Amino acid sequence: MSVSFGAGRLRGTMRVPGDKSISHRAFMLAALAEGTSVISGANEGADVRATRDAVAALGARVEPIAVGFSVTGSAWHDPHGPLDARNSGTTARLLMGACAGHGVHARFDGDESLRRRPMERIARPLRTLGAEIVTTSGRLPVSVRGVRSPDGREFELEVPSAQIKSAILLAMLAARGVAVVGGDQRSRDHTERMLRHFGRDVSFDGRTVVLRPGTMQARDLRVPGDLSAAAFFFVAAAITPGSDLLVRDVGVNPTRSGILDALELMGADLSIARRREVDGEPVADVRVRYRPLKAIEIGGDLVVRAIDEIPVLCVAAAHAQGTTTIRDAAELRVKESDRIATMAAVLRGCCIGAQETSDGLTIVGGAARIPDKTLTSRGDHRIAMAIAALAAPTGGHTVDDAACIAISFPGFAELWAAAQARDAGTTKVSGEAAG
Repeated sequence: MSVSFGAGRLRGTMRVPGDKSISHRAFMLAALAEGTSVISGANEGADVRATRDAVAALGARVEPIAVGFSVTGSAWHDPHGPLDARNSGTTARLLMGACAGHGVHARFDGDESLRRRPMERIARPLRTLGAEIVTTSGRLPVSVRGVRSPDGREFELEVPSAQIKSAILLAMLAARGVAVVGGDQRSRDHTERMLRHFGRDVSFDGRTVVLRPGTMQARDLRVPGDLSAAAFFFVAAAITPGSDLLVRDVGVNPTRSGILDALELMGADLSIARRREVDGEPVADVRVRYRPLKAIEIGGDLVVRAIDEIPVLCVAAAHAQGTTTIRDAAELRVKESDRIATMAAVLRGCCIGAQETSDGLTIVGGAARIPDKTLTSRGDHRIAMAIAALAAPTGGHTVDDAACIAISFPGFAELWAAAQARDAGTTKVSGEAAG
């Protein structure tokens, strides 16, 4: 299904779906806790559905209720068939860790896109526990034969990845001793915060995590709005004259807020109000209004804290004055698509100077044009939504595959059209069957 996004300023007040990263972890930890937890506000996209189905196959009871889902934890057992992670790297990687440390024998698989993504970086530390992990040339399908109650030990991350860190922590939940995970660079800390919410003794400082032995008790948990989903609306409002948009109840975890910091460095008119904590996670209301942006350099810790938002930051760079440099982002090469190459092609299709490097891009801003052909998302939900943001100031951008957006943001096109429809006379989102 191809979809065309039109020009139009974004205005009004809105909420976005629940945070995808937090939702994955909520279902996993609730499934391992003693008792019944109620999860409200969870993301209902295809990725999180894969996690819900997987923990149910492992022994948890997951039931829809009026306010969300109830999850009753259980001693996990071997699933009757392969666990299908579909397109979700978080599902596959974190559950590989949980199975490896809880004595579970499971086989993991996924769709064609997920089968291209690396899994050895997860398998290597899990093997040090004594778990047997067999990958397929370093990728899915993967077979895990776990161990029970591993010894405490120290780990050093080979890359500062929240998925690797979280897989290790889930594997060590039943450990007899202390687990120490070092080598982080302030990657997202949702797992650590949620472990504490479920009653575990865990400390973390952005570089090292220490998890002490214990058990988890069921807890109710409210999932905040997804900052990564809101980012497309923030950038579109920042680059489109006349925009004034308020997003309520969105997560502003400092390990995820690189998008906000980058926009502020670019000179965006951005304000944050009603800061508070909800079940361990920082939450706030974020308002963005149009103001001309300037080019910046994005690298180091800022990239780690904005890794999923780099595609839409490329859009901001395309409409900023000057040349923006993005570096230290080689991890983007092994996401749902090669996001460096894919975004470079999208930008060049809009007459924007974009040059790939091995670990990023250089983008010459200020000259975006309506593309003369359909833009390609390569089945990547974040690329498809970035194209919507790119269209907001200029209009007439058609993306070849918008169905992939449902992976993380069902209802995106309707919410986007509603934000633009508040401005009379704007072009609305339209869709047509791909030919």
